[in-house]
Amino acid sequence: MGSDVEIELEQIRRRKMIELRKKGDSGNKDPTHPTVLTDGTLQEFVASNKLSVIDCWAAWCGPCMMLAPIIDQLAAEYSGRVAFGKLNVDENPSTSAQYGIMSIPTLLIFNNGQLVDRMVGVQPLQSLKAGLDGYLTK
Repeated sequence: MGSDVEIELEQIRRRKMIELRKKGDSGNKDPTHPTVLTDGTLQEFVASNKLSVIDCWAAWCGPCMMLAPIIDQLAAEYSGRVAFGKLNVDENPSTSAQYGIMSIPTLLIFNNGQLVDRMVGVQPLQSLKAGLDGYLTK
C-alpha cells in the first residue's frame, strides 16, 4: 500500500515540475514560488537579487523531486528576503558546465551576485534555513 502512495506522490511531483518548466521564463512576479531559469536568464536573476538560491535539478532525479516541496516552502517563508530559482540541468547545459554541477540536486547560493556556497544532495529543511539565516544576518 505504501508503494501506491509513493507512486502517486511521484506522479504529482512530476506534474508540478512540468508545470514549472512550462512557465519557462524569469518573469515570475510571485516571489513566493521559485522562478524557472534558463542559461539565458540565470545571470540576470542572480544580479537582480541580493540573496538567491538556485535549485539545479532534472525531471528524472528522485532526490530532486524530494527537495522540490522543501524549496517551495522556503520560497514562501523567505519571500521578499531570498529569491529562489529552478534550473533544469538537462535543458541548460551551459550553466551546468559553468558551475561544475556533477551531481543533483545542487543548490547554488549567490550573495550580491557572487557564488558563495553550494549544497549537493537533499538537505533537511532546518539545515537549509540555518544556512540562509546566516547570510541574512551578514
